[in-house]
Amino acid sequence: MQKLFAEWPVSIPRTGVLVTSFGETVPFKEFMTCGDLLLLERPVPDIAGARRVILEYKDIAALKIVDAIEMSRFTAFGFRGPVGTRSWRRLKND
Repeated sequence: MQKLFAEWPVSIPRTGVLVTSFGETVPFKEFMTCGDLLLLERPVPDIAGARRVILEYKDIAALKIVDAIEMSRFTAFGFRGPVGTRSWRRLKND
């Protein structure tokens, strides 16, 4: 996750939802990195009134991308493989 955030492509909006290893979901509209730490800015304050969350990368269980983005744009993150149903069918039949 650390590399993903450190090298976040400009073509992907810097928004999403993090799921922590504690089971908490943290929506964010912006972020900053610092070594092993990630600073998230929430779009609205949480129940305690906090707008910002700092957590260690080791405490991230998952990242959810909420914007409607074509799969092919995720190659900017370094993801590879078939994109779209047609490619999946071709691989399945090979």
